[in-house]
Amino acid sequence: MKDVRKVIDCRWFPCDIKCSLAISGTEEEVIKAAAEHAIHFHGEKDTPELRRDIRRMLRDATD
Repeated sequence: MKDVRKVIDCRWFPCDIKCSLAISGTEEEVIKAAAEHAIHFHGEKDTPELRRDIRRMLRDATD
């Protein structure tokens, strides 16, 4: 069975920084890349809660 591609989009998060980055890939790839982006671009702290929140925001990608 093929892994379902996941997607996350910064526009789904309430933020003062207007960011339109969208990331897609496997669930683990997206969580890692989205966490790195949130930390380095948005100034978030690298916490288990951040990754949990990212995981909750994932959606299946439509090809």
